[in-house]
Amino acid sequence: MKSDEIISIIDERIDRYNRHYQFDFNSIKIKRMKTRWGSCSVRKNLNFNIRIFELPSRLMDYIIVHELCHLRELNHSPRFWSLVAQVIPNYKSLKLELRNNYRRGRIKV
Repeated sequence: MKSDEIISIIDERIDRYNRHYQFDFNSIKIKRMKTRWGSCSVRKNLNFNIRIFELPSRLMDYIIVHELCHLRELNHSPRFWSLVAQVIPNYKSLKLELRNNYRRGRIKV
């Protein structure tokens, strides 16, 4: 998959979920990350592991929403999880699936 195709897919999904949240952010970057699926900086930059595209779409969407919610809450407080639950009500099971099967950016085969 070419980098412009990857950015296009991420942009589309962020647009879809951010219609609900209406959060402002500066940039979206796709990176090779060894230990994370995504991150959000204090400068409101969203970063995603290029391997996110190897995940099932439900997990990709969970990661995207997770990082979007860090634009408002840069922590994992109850307020943060409440934001995630607005769009991904089954986030707990997805979080567990990601942790058990796709640990730290490494995909089990």
